[in-house]
Amino acid sequence: QVQLVESGGGLVQAGGSLRLSCAASGRTFSMSMGWFRQAPRKEREFVASMSWSGINIYYSDSVKGRFTISRDNAKNTVFLQMNSLKPEDTAVYYCVAGAWARPVTVAGTWDYWGQGTQVTVSS
Repeated sequence: QVQLVESGGGLVQAGGSLRLSCAASGRTFSMSMGWFRQAPRKEREFVASMSWSGINIYYSDSVKGRFTISRDNAKNTVFLQMNSLKPEDTAVYYCVAGAWARPVTVAGTWDYWGQGTQVTVSS
């Protein structure tokens, strides 16, 4: 069993930055990890993911060039650096992990989910 705990969310002005962290406990060896988000009255959407090796990295078009995903396998932690934040980035951000998440953009293919952390971007 894998447990995921997110941190780093908060309130920031448009144009600002935040760094989310997700600490995993349990066996995450060889798992891909990533982030989804859900805004009020909207469906959950894929944000970014990274394979265990770090070779396969994916971003949604809406965050490409502004967000960067990284991971520290020795510490079982994945990060999401969010720059140039916009009000439309406001959402609850969820950390995910999965042994075989394909396609990565589909929420149902991920095995484990964190409880989420709120990110609010004011205009």
